[in-house]
Amino acid sequence: MPVNSFENYPMSWKPVLGKNSRHLYKELAKQLEEDIINGVLLPGTKLPPQRELADFLDINASTVTKAFKVCTLKGLLSSSVGRGTYISYDAVSNTYLLKEGNDDKLIEMGATLPDSTVNKDILELLQKMITEPDASRWLSYNSPGGSDWQKEAAKRYLHRCGLESDVSRILLTNGGQNALTAILAGLFKYGDRIGVDTHVYPGIKTAASMLGINLIPIHQKNREMDGGILLQAIQKDKLKGIYAIPAYQNPTAHTMSLETRKAIADAVKKKEIIIIEDGTYQLLGKPIPPIGFFAPENTIYIAGLSKAVAPGLRMAYVACPEVYKNRIAAAVYNLNVSVSPIMAELAARISASDLLDSIMNKHKKETIARNELTVRYLGKWGCMGDETCIFRWLRLPGHISGTFFEERAKSAGVQVYAAERFVVGNAVPDHAVRISVCAPESREELEKGLIILKKLLKEME
Repeated sequence: MPVNSFENYPMSWKPVLGKNSRHLYKELAKQLEEDIINGVLLPGTKLPPQRELADFLDINASTVTKAFKVCTLKGLLSSSVGRGTYISYDAVSNTYLLKEGNDDKLIEMGATLPDSTVNKDILELLQKMITEPDASRWLSYNSPGGSDWQKEAAKRYLHRCGLESDVSRILLTNGGQNALTAILAGLFKYGDRIGVDTHVYPGIKTAASMLGINLIPIHQKNREMDGGILLQAIQKDKLKGIYAIPAYQNPTAHTMSLETRKAIADAVKKKEIIIIEDGTYQLLGKPIPPIGFFAPENTIYIAGLSKAVAPGLRMAYVACPEVYKNRIAAAVYNLNVSVSPIMAELAARISASDLLDSIMNKHKKETIARNELTVRYLGKWGCMGDETCIFRWLRLPGHISGTFFEERAKSAGVQVYAAERFVVGNAVPDHAVRISVCAPESREELEKGLIILKKLLKEME
């Protein structure tokens, strides 16, 4: 029998369990998940203390602990010492942002895509490659890690990102998401904790969830991780690693200051933990040295080409310390066997030639023009980002949630993505949406979408 009477006792959740189940913790975890999905428990709700819930259900406290752990590893719950356990704000958000198929009626302003002005140049290079006498070799298996020449080209690309790396430390992967998944699978284990920004790239959320890795939001100062807070979090939350996007953080479009990059580098060196630095947008922004420049032996640096060059170019270069290389390489092999030979060669030829400069210049010119349009229509509402960023973080009127605005925008014919898709754990989502300025096929289509969004914002004021 319960120790206390709960007849008139206020509790945020009062589940009902059958006492004949062999695995009560599984039944409790299942009911908790169903109540979250069905809206019985809303994001941000604080759950009863574990011992109190165990007393209410007349079961062992360890049963509640196991159930909560199952749901935590699914990303449904978040907890911190002294504050309790909460329903995660991102518990039911859709983190898979790329849909199966396309809705031709929607103006795509959700996915962070570069403009398509350079596609003709890339196709001309590809056509030249496939007419070469030995072109058939690109339809065979590649060596798992790519060729020496392709790694030399990768070294040049990384140099442009502000990072010096020996070719022996470079790995090739089939895109940034592939690299990130391989790093998590190769270096972390089930239940490990990784510190991230309060709003984070959804790809790490899906990969971490699949592998049972917990993401812990690091609270910020001036819209970026703070070195002092990070040191405390590493100690308190027993973090095994950090994930950060210093250049044009996705989704907030914020560029981390040089001082903070140095502070984070100092923190990971002091605590001897790993930092995964995502350099996806490094070439688009200001030439500030990456975190890996200051902490090369602690940093695994990912330089993906999909956002800087073309989304279909599924290639990323990974620079990693020697101590981690073999484990990451094994994970890449288990995921891919090898990288795509034709993509590896195409990326290498772009990276090692003047074509990369031409591509970046064309992208920059188009992105600046599109951002001028965006600021003209939406600047009044706090459109975070700058002229060379391919996306913006649009602040909404204080009473409007990102989810509500995303739904209204979609009904009006424009796809944007709400802050709730990006938020982590017990962090509170911004009243904001991410909008891609380069995803629409043309400036005319972008302007049409901006007009719709401006109209919605004015109606909501």
